[in-house]
Amino acid sequence: MEELRFEGRVAIITGAGGGLGRAHALTLAHRGASVLVNDLGGALDGSGSSASAAQRVVEEIIAFGGVAAPNHDSVATAEGGEAIVQSALDAFGRVDVLINNAGILRDKAFHKMDATMIDQVLDVHLKGALYVSQPAFRLMREQGYGRIVNTSSASGLFGNFGQANYGAAKAGLAGLTRVLALEGFEHGIKVNAIAPIALTRMTEGILGDLAPKVSPESVSPLVAYLANEECAVNGNIYSVAGGRIARIFVAETVGVVLSQNTPEAVAAQISLIDQLDPARLHEPSSLDNETTIIAKALSEAS
Repeated sequence: MEELRFEGRVAIITGAGGGLGRAHALTLAHRGASVLVNDLGGALDGSGSSASAAQRVVEEIIAFGGVAAPNHDSVATAEGGEAIVQSALDAFGRVDVLINNAGILRDKAFHKMDATMIDQVLDVHLKGALYVSQPAFRLMREQGYGRIVNTSSASGLFGNFGQANYGAAKAGLAGLTRVLALEGFEHGIKVNAIAPIALTRMTEGILGDLAPKVSPESVSPLVAYLANEECAVNGNIYSVAGGRIARIFVAETVGVVLSQNTPEAVAAQISLIDQLDPARLHEPSSLDNETTIIAKALSEAS
């Protein structure tokens, strides 16, 4: 197969001053993309800012002959999202790829979590992706082409103690991915998501023996594929770590249509409602598809 290239394509990567974002930026730049390296330069909890993180990655890219420009706007406001996209337009004249990677952590057991911890994490992860995606999506829609890659997480899709704020935001990104995939498809836009595990400053000290096997660079090949013109999938979410890639999907059991729709009937049938039969699972592709599945079940039971 021919090498997947990005000549003539412009990519915005948020939170690209280190970790996963830096790895994505270097990968795409090596393959010919012009990259807007966005990073506020803040601490792990989102506090502070510095222009040096994004600038260092830009200098790395320029050093090997790539093309890049820095941006230091925050993703956490609508104005910041607009400014990031405008910065790419000012530097390169178009936007073809958006990788929503920026993130912070404010972990705490839910009963001890205050409103500030909730707001800040939702603002960066979920609202940040919305705020940057919307102006980028509008441009992609006009030009009839685009690729968006969102960064979800196993914490939001499967759960993790102490990360109610982070998990809620990351689960929200899965929903955003599905909706934008549907809205963008007819306009040449494909939207997918990753749920990565990698050794970054967010995970340092918690991965144990897995740490040396899951570098940020091991995630970027999947991201490069999803960001490329040759990407053949849309609306999917992938677990990725150390070169291991698996699709994560939402499915439902065949379910039960209750002859008597009462709480007692639910209690009597809950084991059957929950029964997992891999041969009979439904994987709805949209709300419309889910409605069709429900209508068919009700019709067959009547």
